[in-house]
Amino acid sequence: MVERKVILAIDDMSMNLRTIKVLLEKQFEVRLAKSGQMALTIVGCERVALILLDIEMPGMSGFEFLEKLKGHPNAEEVPIIFISSHASPELIKHASTYGSVKDYIIKPIIPEILEKKVWAALNMAPFSGHV
Repeated sequence: MVERKVILAIDDMSMNLRTIKVLLEKQFEVRLAKSGQMALTIVGCERVALILLDIEMPGMSGFEFLEKLKGHPNAEEVPIIFISSHASPELIKHASTYGSVKDYIIKPIIPEILEKKVWAALNMAPFSGHV
């Protein structure tokens, strides 16, 4: 059996986490974190293939999380997709200054866009029969 890639979703809103899990759990192992600190604990325990990261969260923003993630042995070269309800050109430009950030998804999450961008960030073709 092929080992499924692990995707870590970080968002302070439970509804967003549930949406991501439902959309991706058939093809991937999905780990959920409601805070940057919780996500750092998960990264400390296992290697993840992709991180879906909210920008605005209480306690630790997505940008602060990325700063703490630098140099972490389980997160070297892990692609990041920001997911945010804020889409100002300045914010998107700032997000792109982080080399690991591969894409940006604007909330609310559109299933087809999430799935397409996840597969692209992982440089993988979708499974056959995948919608």
